[in-house]
Amino acid sequence: MNIDLFGFGPALAAGALMTVKLALSALCLGLVLGLLGALAKTSPFKPLRWLGETYSTIVRGVPELLWVLLIYLGTVKTMNALGEHFGNPDLALSPFVAGVIALGLCFGAYATEVFRGAILAIPKGHREAGTALGLSKWRIFNRLILPQMWRIALPGLGNLFMILMKDTALVSVIGLEEIMRNAQNAVTFAKHPFTFYMVAAVMYLGLTVLAMIGMHFLEKRAARGFVRTT
Repeated sequence: MNIDLFGFGPALAAGALMTVKLALSALCLGLVLGLLGALAKTSPFKPLRWLGETYSTIVRGVPELLWVLLIYLGTVKTMNALGEHFGNPDLALSPFVAGVIALGLCFGAYATEVFRGAILAIPKGHREAGTALGLSKWRIFNRLILPQMWRIALPGLGNLFMILMKDTALVSVIGLEEIMRNAQNAVTFAKHPFTFYMVAAVMYLGLTVLAMIGMHFLEKRAARGFVRTT
């Protein structure tokens, strides 16, 4: 069955590519923030624990859409002031950069709890064994803690990435031409909302399925050499 897209097929394909770029960029930022947040929350130093708790609580308590708007619109005056100082008064965050920061910030807050749970699930004896072998704290973390933490956290991170993939649609409100924005443009022109929104839904579903396949292989790779006990 042929679906008439009124010439918007290439635009929707470009939107899908932009969605993938946005999701992967936000994922990279979110993983870094999540790991730092988890290390802060499990730190023996109270100020770091307070900082990690504040970050995860505040970010998770505000809707993602509000973070997108706050970061994109709320930084206009600051960016303009910086631009005037450097001779570029029109300096501003692009919708893509604002979307990456907002979605990465939100992903990192939830990933903080996933990483924290994974760290706490590793027996303390593993750290003690590394200390007994004379390993430094960095080598203990890099060689003993990080591989096990990654294996434990991977399923939870996979679920968060599925949510992140769909949350990219929120960035359409600030003009980024991803799947949802281009579908809305097509609806405005062609007046066939069901057709274009259904195509957008299928595209999101297809990206989610591909992400699930990728996560399956990552989980299998992370579980190599691990014997599950019952």
